[in-house]
Amino acid sequence: MNSTNFYSNDKSTQIVLALLKAHGIKKVVASPGTTNIALVASMQYDTWFEMYSSVDERSAAYMACGLASESGEPVVITCTEATASRNYYPGLTEAHYRKLPILAITGTHGDEVTGHLNAQSIDRSQTPRDTVNFNVSVGKIKDRCDEWLCVINVNKAILELRRNGGGPVLINLHEATGDGFDTRILPSVRKIERILTKDSFPNIENSYSVAVFVGSHKVFSDEETLAIETFCERYNGVVFVDHTSNYYGKYKVFNALLACQNDQRLMKHPSLVIHIGEVSGEIYNTYHLYAKETWRVSEDGEIRDLFKNLTYVFQMDELNFFTHYSNVANSKKNITYYEYLNMVYKEVLRNIPDLPFGNIWVAQQLHGLIPKGAILHTSIFNSLRSWNFFKLDESIRTSCNVGGFGIDGSLSTLLGASLVNPEKKYFCILGDLAFFYDMNVLGNRHVGPNIRILLVNNGVGTEFKNYDHPAAKWGDDANHFMAASGHFGCKSHVLVKSYAESLGFKYLSAANKEEFNSVKDEFVKESVDRKPVILELFTEPECESEAIRMIRDIVKDNRTIAQKIKEKLKKVVSKYIKK
Repeated sequence: MNSTNFYSNDKSTQIVLALLKAHGIKKVVASPGTTNIALVASMQYDTWFEMYSSVDERSAAYMACGLASESGEPVVITCTEATASRNYYPGLTEAHYRKLPILAITGTHGDEVTGHLNAQSIDRSQTPRDTVNFNVSVGKIKDRCDEWLCVINVNKAILELRRNGGGPVLINLHEATGDGFDTRILPSVRKIERILTKDSFPNIENSYSVAVFVGSHKVFSDEETLAIETFCERYNGVVFVDHTSNYYGKYKVFNALLACQNDQRLMKHPSLVIHIGEVSGEIYNTYHLYAKETWRVSEDGEIRDLFKNLTYVFQMDELNFFTHYSNVANSKKNITYYEYLNMVYKEVLRNIPDLPFGNIWVAQQLHGLIPKGAILHTSIFNSLRSWNFFKLDESIRTSCNVGGFGIDGSLSTLLGASLVNPEKKYFCILGDLAFFYDMNVLGNRHVGPNIRILLVNNGVGTEFKNYDHPAAKWGDDANHFMAASGHFGCKSHVLVKSYAESLGFKYLSAANKEEFNSVKDEFVKESVDRKPVILELFTEPECESEAIRMIRDIVKDNRTIAQKIKEKLKKVVSKYIKK
């Protein structure tokens, strides 16, 4: 037996083969060619695949239509590039209108050679709308990021064969003939499945601890909240939230304070993450939350692999998902995971050191003083991050423009929201660059007295000055262009004051902790003269950076926290043993 009797050594081809097998796709109609040899030879070696030959690609596509229609199974058609792939169009058009699951895998010399007069290299990046439902290019794998993208794209392509009634899909697979054929065993590849309400649901293991991770989200209804609370009680669950999650039920933890710690000894990661909501502004959980697997629940049914361990996508509303799992679970209540994390959060919160004057310190002082029933908006990054460390009163609703995640629009969004409920106080926390970017809206004639703006003016894009940001290694040289220092009056103490007062705002300011303490009550309470209010804080980027370093080193700098947690945890465990 020679070495051509095994699988291709090309990793992309191996992933395609492994996922075809994982999804149970075995029927193949192959046409001759060079750029698809790696795939065809590997399939020919593996008797699991049920293969048929057709020289004419037009016939091959129509043969696949017959196979798929009669068997009810997806069918692969594969050919080389150039006009061979073009000849699939009549059959793929038929498949599109009949919603037949035909997977066309066409070989290509690569996107990089297209358009440069290379022989046989034609542009397949766009296809007629009524030929394929999904079109993806799968290239060579050079690193782990490429491998992750290949796994995601191939899973996406295969799942689209059955989605919304089904239909044809195209994968352009880069040629790999010269990579050799010495691989005897295909790699273990992560299979992603889409679950609909009519399907069988996978089980949640009894040994699992479960975290419901909520990205930005509309306010939950009482019914949805109760369903999540019941789910957490059945599955030892906890709800990880930030100030864009809008979840106000039981078992929530503002996990940013724990996930940000450089010393992760106290952070017990969940076995399973249930991912709901949209883009999250909570960066520490996004990059530091480790679990065995993630299940995504969303009515759009899209593959959103935020944590790079997605295994199931539940295309349904969240109420259906949480109600189903609560109904099939043991009714015994178990919230030890929540109690542990809540305990750790409180202990770490108590041990926050004396921070320098800046956004985090101000959030620490103000989070308990924002009036009940108020609405709080923050700008992205520094302001949102600073306030995500602290809980607010349950009656306060929060918002941030994390959809597009840009610097622009915080004040305009605040104004628009404030018009809906003129009797409520609307607060906005933002930095100087975001403020000056959007300051023209303050002259809008609809600005009402219910607006309160906290402007943290450090004279620079302080995000780029933080010790843990890539731009920090340039030091002061980052100021010129990366961090955009020196604009907007260079922290002028009269610029915003004059502008605000000219527009009818009440203006307050503070440049240190003492000055802040003298004006904070006036900022949060009802203004006597019924004017909108701007409180401008003058801070230093060095202090902002040091505050982040200090907040991330609480566990490392205070070794007694771990011992306190262990002692308290023993009491919690003994309580459940008695039960």
